[in-house]
Amino acid sequence: MATDHIRYDVLARDALRGVLRKVLSDAAVHGLPGEHHFFITFISTAEGVKLSPRLLAQYPDEMTIILQHQFWDLMVHEDRFEVGLSFGGIPERLAVPFSAIKSFFDPSVQFGLQFEPSDTAEPPAAKNLPAAPAAAEHPLAPPPTTADDEAAETEEPAKPSEGAEVVRLDRFRKK
Repeated sequence: MATDHIRYDVLARDALRGVLRKVLSDAAVHGLPGEHHFFITFISTAEGVKLSPRLLAQYPDEMTIILQHQFWDLMVHEDRFEVGLSFGGIPERLAVPFSAIKSFFDPSVQFGLQFEPSDTAEPPAAKNLPAAPAAAEHPLAPPPTTADDEAAETEEPAKPSEGAEVVRLDRFRKK
């Protein structure tokens, strides 16, 4: 096989991160339109991620945040976004570089992006799914959520060779 000197995988990954940057920039300026809301999973120990020591202890590997109703001061920069969220009633400010993001999902339209953590990995997958399958059947879809979900983590670390796993949010739902 020929060597890819152009690095199409890197170009595609960066272009899809640009989609994410644009979506978050629009949400920062205009708010979330309609029923749109975002699940963003990132590596909590990646370079440039800023979390409180409390959150880092609670989410030592990766963290999923939900931007829906209870977030504030969303600021989008060229290389990262910053947002205010509440965790257990305690307000926190997070900074997440786009390079730390593993996945983005908007369940209102069944659209998701996945990013490989390595520069030598396959290009990210973009999915715009025509029909909305049951949440548990779609590999990127989280379980049904309540309106005020704020944060979640996976039960087990992702297994790169097995693809995406469903994120379990039951522990974090307000009951």
